Amino acid sequence: MSLASPVRPQRAHRRIALAVMLALAAGAASAQVSRSTQVPAPQDAPYPGTIAIHVDASDTRQGIFRVHETIPVQPGPLTLLYPEWIPGNHSPSGPVAMLAGLAISANGKPIRWTRDKYDVYAFHLDVPAGATSIDADFQYLSPRSDGYEMTDRMLMLEWDKLSLYPAGHYTRGITFAPSVTLPQGWQFGSALEKTSQSGGDTIFKPVSYNNLVDSPMYAGRYFKRVDLNPGGKAPVHLDIVADAPKYLEMTPEQLKLHRALVSQAVKLFGSHHYDHYDFLFSLSDQLAGNGLEHHQSSEDGMGADYFTAWADDAPNRDLLAHEYVHSWNGKFRRPADLATPNFNVPMGDSLLWVYEGQTQYWGFVLTARAGLWTPEQFRDALAMTAANYDRNRPGFQWRSLEDTTSDATAAHRSALPYRSWQMSEDYYSGGQMLWLAVDAKLRELTGGKKSLDDFAQAFFGVDDGSYVTKPYAFDDVVAALGGVAKYDWAGFLKARADALDPPLQDGLAASGWKLVYTDQPSAYEKQYDSRPESSRHMYNFAWSIGLTLAEDGAINDVRWNGPAFKAGVSTGATVVAVNGQAYASEALKEAIVAAKAGKAPIRLLLKYQGNLQTVSVDYHGGLQYPHLERIAGTPDYLDQIIAARK
Repeated sequence: MSLASPVRPQRAHRRIALAVMLALAAGAASAQVSRSTQVPAPQDAPYPGTIAIHVDASDTRQGIFRVHETIPVQPGPLTLLYPEWIPGNHSPSGPVAMLAGLAISANGKPIRWTRDKYDVYAFHLDVPAGATSIDADFQYLSPRSDGYEMTDRMLMLEWDKLSLYPAGHYTRGITFAPSVTLPQGWQFGSALEKTSQSGGDTIFKPVSYNNLVDSPMYAGRYFKRVDLNPGGKAPVHLDIVADAPKYLEMTPEQLKLHRALVSQAVKLFGSHHYDHYDFLFSLSDQLAGNGLEHHQSSEDGMGADYFTAWADDAPNRDLLAHEYVHSWNGKFRRPADLATPNFNVPMGDSLLWVYEGQTQYWGFVLTARAGLWTPEQFRDALAMTAANYDRNRPGFQWRSLEDTTSDATAAHRSALPYRSWQMSEDYYSGGQMLWLAVDAKLRELTGGKKSLDDFAQAFFGVDDGSYVTKPYAFDDVVAALGGVAKYDWAGFLKARADALDPPLQDGLAASGWKLVYTDQPSAYEKQYDSRPESSRHMYNFAWSIGLTLAEDGAINDVRWNGPAFKAGVSTGATVVAVNGQAYASEALKEAIVAAKAGKAPIRLLLKYQGNLQTVSVDYHGGLQYPHLERIAGTPDYLDQIIAARK
């Protein structure tokens, strides 16, 4: 065949292209091999010596934490790591950009360090001959606009943000000796145990790096410690820091309810997995609101008036229960792909619908069992959750519940333009609905003799007193459920976690209740609308016109293919006027009510990207708010589920 053949040049071009691709692939593979050898892999061998770490947290005016570490070393190459994967965050979220001023020295002489070419969390250096320790100094520059970690009245100190650790070892085998300097007169709460204290300086007992990272500190000018388990073999404290002394005060009834939370949790699981436990509780309108689990403590934050505005703030009361449950589910028992050897090995999130979903379920239940919610408040909260999976999560047409376990890593918990379609960490509330269905099925199978409580004791309640992590896999969950009642639990769970359009509503009917809508919000839902300063509290028209809005009319979300979406309304726009009247939530309500009685559309004047535009929303269904209603002639499992345990 001649060179003029039309086939041969095409084949030649393909061969050249293939050769280039292979060369590039080989280069990439070579780079990957090179990259993988830069940071030593963790080995299950103790790190020799104890690392001393001191944090000066006294600069509350500028929000600067100043860190000094003394690290035992041997001459030769050393890699120091800044934690990237933080347990409970479910994503590579370690704020390494906030580390500044890193200076390393040995025997008073500076040592040059270089950041890894591919891993921004890794710092390489060569320890000089004769050096037995190195000093590392740096600052952690806490946020100065949103999400304050330090104010002039309180601070949250999280050790993962304030430390470097040597690569090449399991973090459970690295020992740290921590100490802290706080402003004079401040008090603190922490799961760490102190050995000495003088003025603002405190020295703590040495602990493994795992336990150090798992033991944050809350400190403040106005502090109060409350005993929630008087006479118990494992003390539980509520360590409160507040914006002002008046916010520290609890009524006797509030104290009783918070003590009941502890007793109901221990009765549920039949065990505890801590020597002592501290709820680190900030009541502030300045410090970052937070909720993060730890084995022997939890980080919990609410508005300053959590106690003083008690009657008007029911929607926030499940936070303490949720984070407390994590001591059993998430910390003691943990999905195997989350039980990594150090904080820089990527974590897998595939079973977060167990880790977070069942915790969300128990958080609601224990809040009710403790009396922090009335039965009606529990049902109203559950109705709002159920309504999302009835009308406001069309994203299940293309995603499964398990696929949402990747959201924390994929989206880094940032705002999403169309959350109802994209979905966002639905393994929490969707997982909650799944576990309600499991609980109801267990009760049905056993004639009411067994329930998810029995699973909780068998699965999370083992090894009383131990806080050594006990990993689990999907098959372990299935086996434990089978131990309570024989059934095709693998199929049951997969139909809800792995499938499109999962039947997340069937737990309600199986519990003797059904979801209904009326034109009046529940008292519980009204409290969401009464606190617009919080991002959690939005004016919720999701189940009617398909919008959630802030107090100023800024649109937080538009339900995909809902009435407002079909009219062309975009997330990020601001509603300026409704039917010619300046926007207010009441004006929008009135327009929705009026449209139900007629055929005229609802006219919204929107401001978006500097332009004004009027859209017509063809919606005539009236106001729609979710409630639960009993199904006559069926067992009331919900009432049984939230009954306090004797």
